[in-house]
Amino acid sequence: MSKLSKIIPITDLRQDAACVLKRVQGTKEPVIITQRGRAAAVLMSTDAYEKAEHDRQLLRLLARGDKELAAGKGYDLETVMAEADELLAED
Repeated sequence: MSKLSKIIPITDLRQDAACVLKRVQGTKEPVIITQRGRAAAVLMSTDAYEKAEHDRQLLRLLARGDKELAAGKGYDLETVMAEADELLAED
């Protein structure tokens, strides 16, 4: 496989998995694996996966914070910043 696209059929993956894996690890770009002409899976480097998971967790926390604020729960910015300053000063 000389040049890989971002979308490859599963048969190409089977024939040259090492090349596909090397490309994914080198470029940090995911590759979509198709089966019977339809997207079936995404192959991505562990670094890219861990970053995506980290980002997803941060978004989840932000969404939860927005829901709490909308429900009248939570803390104002000044309180949060004061607590953060205290925690940072302890180190």
